[in-house]
Amino acid sequence: MQRVPEPELMDAPAQARAYAEADFSEPNALFVERALSHLDTTGSGRLLDLGCGPGDICLRFARSLPDWHITGLDAGPNMLALANDALKATGLGARVEFVLSQLPAHPFPHRFDAVVSNSLLHHLPDPMILWEAVVELAAPGAFVQIMDLHRPPDHGTADALVREHAAGEPEILRQDFYNSLLAAWTVEEVAEQLKQAGLDGLSLSRPSDRHWLLQGQVRR
Repeated sequence: MQRVPEPELMDAPAQARAYAEADFSEPNALFVERALSHLDTTGSGRLLDLGCGPGDICLRFARSLPDWHITGLDAGPNMLALANDALKATGLGARVEFVLSQLPAHPFPHRFDAVVSNSLLHHLPDPMILWEAVVELAAPGAFVQIMDLHRPPDHGTADALVREHAAGEPEILRQDFYNSLLAAWTVEEVAEQLKQAGLDGLSLSRPSDRHWLLQGQVRR
């Protein structure tokens, strides 16, 4: 099935609110758990979440990495307003910050010990924007974990995935999920992008029927 791009910003107030209120606890917890097995949970460092949305993954990392500084970057002001609202209730404000910026632009003068991203790539007009940001912002030896949707082979499979995994969600989220599946890259396409970016030494896998997962340390 040919890829069907979707808008880079999904930040209308209703979309942002629906996304923040949806129950992504299971996949978000799994994403964080997979990363924690590769990070020094007793040490310190700086972690960057690209496309952090309403901030749940950043807050999960902050709770599990008590001496790390966590930065979330997103291009959506409505998403980040919700992220900052969530942050206020946690007492983690000294170690968590949310930054409004649209890649490839960013304000960071330093690199990070870990760079993660969940479900950003399929929104970008050019996938190399993400991979070049990883190369630029990950310190030598930094841990990288990127996860996103895998484009199904046809519209029928996309419909079935929405019915299986989003049946109880509001219509706006079901439609966004369907559109995102059509806009996603296949694992084979991602492998080619990684070669182009010089990141092909990282491990690429399929952890579910609808995702691919990239993990590893930046070597340079």
